Amino acid sequence: MRTDPLLEADRYWMGQALAMAQTALYSTAPNPRVGCIIVRDGQVLGSGATQVAGHDHAEVVALEQAAQHGHSLADATVYVSLEPCSHYGRTPPCVQALIDAKPGRVVIAMIDPDPRVAGRGVQALKEAGIAVTTGVSADQALALNPGFVSRMVRNRPWVWLKLAASLDGHIALPTGEAKWITGAAARADGQHWRARSCVVLTGSGTVAADDPLLNVRDISTPRQPIRAIVDTHFDTTEDSRIFDGGPVWIFTCKNDPDKAARLADRHVEVVVVPADNGRVDLQAVLAWMADKQVNEVHVEAGARLSGAFLDADCVDELLVYLAPMMLGQGIPMAHMPAVASLAQADRYTYTDIESIGDDLRLGLRHVRHWQNLCQQLDIPVTA
Repeated sequence: MRTDPLLEADRYWMGQALAMAQTALYSTAPNPRVGCIIVRDGQVLGSGATQVAGHDHAEVVALEQAAQHGHSLADATVYVSLEPCSHYGRTPPCVQALIDAKPGRVVIAMIDPDPRVAGRGVQALKEAGIAVTTGVSADQALALNPGFVSRMVRNRPWVWLKLAASLDGHIALPTGEAKWITGAAARADGQHWRARSCVVLTGSGTVAADDPLLNVRDISTPRQPIRAIVDTHFDTTEDSRIFDGGPVWIFTCKNDPDKAARLADRHVEVVVVPADNGRVDLQAVLAWMADKQVNEVHVEAGARLSGAFLDADCVDELLVYLAPMMLGQGIPMAHMPAVASLAQADRYTYTDIESIGDDLRLGLRHVRHWQNLCQQLDIPVTA
């Protein structure tokens, strides 16, 4: 089969733009991670990634770099991993900066699902006489920003559930002993997933048992994610280490104004949400987070809360670390009801399998949730 040389070139340079976006993995929230490469005759004239919220977007960074080197954009092609914004937010619209620069062509991976953009950037470029190609490596662009897209089209963040277990699926011995099933390399690798998330969430049982900090350590990041606790009865003790001065959200069904006021002095916000069968309504929690512009949530919890997230259809991806050991008896990955038949089981697809030290890391994406995102953006489903 003959390949289209222009399409091959577009995919190559869009891959470079996506690599630029990857450099902003920890820093852009609530904005999406975007990369831009400006090319003419195989030469890179400028490149950039979206900066911390409130600062320049990728296109502006790349345009400024090209200008600093004295390059005009005549006959140049601009590759950008997300449709240029066409509205005034904390920064001016990028589409106008591109129109003013007059490139020959703009290639866009994915249309921006933000209703303030949603095709308007493409339309403005075309009306200015600039050729536009869309949909190049759109699935890869989506994989880089599932949380931003999820917030725009589903009004909820994208949720990872992290699990560390033995080969026979146990996260702890029957006594609760779990330190450490997985090795140091796997635990260090988990810090990356915390760092890219807007929120790291756990349950009150984990706080009581482990007294974790849940912060990002040993990774250079411009921001710490907000820590969150699901605590139905609001019984987390006030001397827990998680209340170390950084912002914490507690989601509960119990209203205790005095305790909430004491914790507020320590940057803790208590959010009273509806109950669902006697426990915190997790769908309501995620909707509340979306209103706070949360893109990605990283869940590290015990079997009960992990099961509750799965049972409520709130898990979009699984991040599973498997240790090369068999426990025989122990606490399972998740407490959840049995399905009536295999046909009713939630299906996941593997996105990543990698050795991390002596352990194995599995990345799995919820098939139906991913398909829904792709369909919302008219992206062919690849997995």
